[in-house]
Amino acid sequence: MIKALVFDFDGLIIDTETPSYHAFRQVYQQYGVELPVALYAKCVGTSLDHFNPYTYIAECVADTVDLQQFKEKFKAIYAELLKEATIRPGVIAYLEEAKRLNLKVGLASSSHLNWIEPYLIKHHLADYFDSFSTADEVANVKPDPELYLLSLQKLGVAAGEAISFEDSLNGFRAAKAAGLNTVIVPNELTKDFEFADYDLLIPSMAEVDLADLIDVLTGKSQSAK
Repeated sequence: MIKALVFDFDGLIIDTETPSYHAFRQVYQQYGVELPVALYAKCVGTSLDHFNPYTYIAECVADTVDLQQFKEKFKAIYAELLKEATIRPGVIAYLEEAKRLNLKVGLASSSHLNWIEPYLIKHHLADYFDSFSTADEVANVKPDPELYLLSLQKLGVAAGEAISFEDSLNGFRAAKAAGLNTVIVPNELTKDFEFADYDLLIPSMAEVDLADLIDVLTGKSQSAK
């Protein structure tokens, strides 16, 4: 029986990831360097420990880059692109339906709370969630399962009683390792990533009713027994 939903934030609730990639790519191009999506994918949904676009540009152009100037260029472009970032289609409907179904709702993000909170306030999302688990509280972010294990603990449910919603490979791997039912909802940046062994992949939350999604997942779970 499904008792809880756990949502990622960046790229899943609000697509902050696609603008980030495009901002980095634009600055890279100013230095005559292309930034492949496949390479950038390593840091999507996790920390820059897995791929650092700042150190990579320095490796590509050696001493010809002023990193402080590079960062300022990125921040300016990213801030401009983020002005267009909105809640992804279907998210509000899922959050409202979850409350109607008496499901607990958690957020598990590799970002810090001071990044997430302004968006939650701006879009009036905070009250939909029963718990928040962020990078501030764990030693290891995604793809390590620690954030999801913490979220399960806060929500008081077992892994098999929860559904994770993710858009990235690193997030999916974290949820899978923690034992949750896994639903992939790719965004513009991650739609071509090679996901495998997930429970369900949907193009948008606006295209699949939450109750129907739960029925599909619980049906798959029963048939696997």
